[in-house]
Amino acid sequence: MDRTDAGALVQAAADGDAAAWKALVEGLSPLVWSVVRAHRLSDADAHEVYQTAWFRFAQHLGRIREPGKAGAWLASTARNECLKVIRSSQRLTLTDDPRLLDRVSEEGTPEQSLLDSEEAAAQSERVRRLWQEFEELGERCRQLLRVLMATPPPSYQDVSAALGIAVGSIGPLRQRCLRRLRARLEARGAI
Repeated sequence: MDRTDAGALVQAAADGDAAAWKALVEGLSPLVWSVVRAHRLSDADAHEVYQTAWFRFAQHLGRIREPGKAGAWLASTARNECLKVIRSSQRLTLTDDPRLLDRVSEEGTPEQSLLDSEEAAAQSERVRRLWQEFEELGERCRQLLRVLMATPPPSYQDVSAALGIAVGSIGPLRQRCLRRLRARLEARGAI
């Protein structure tokens, strides 16, 4: 989904157009799932994060300053929700052993919290740069990479039918697009 389409759909959905909302969900769900799956959460946590990202999007639908960047907004929200789940799961120790319950957690030190927050900030910046450079790729590359990130991954025949690309051209085009993205990231010092 390109920025113009996304922007128009966000505006229409904010005005109460159910068909526009449905189109947004169908068009941007593969992106949200790709972000969630990249964090390797359990199925239950992944579904919870997916739902939460869309819920937050719906809550802020009328206040999104750049509707054309709805995909970036959703990806960022999904990433933040994934990090919340990961942080909260690291704090929990499920046990029925009373000796473990009395032990002081070394993960809860202020120093560790500072390191965790710095690491999260650095990761957040890397992801932001990645999506920024992704948005600067040509429309054809963005469409192809978004479709190929879908869960479950589509067959090359489905990709060919959806995007009008010959089956034999999909792999080489994907490779060129990823090389372009990597070159852009390297040029900006992001990797």
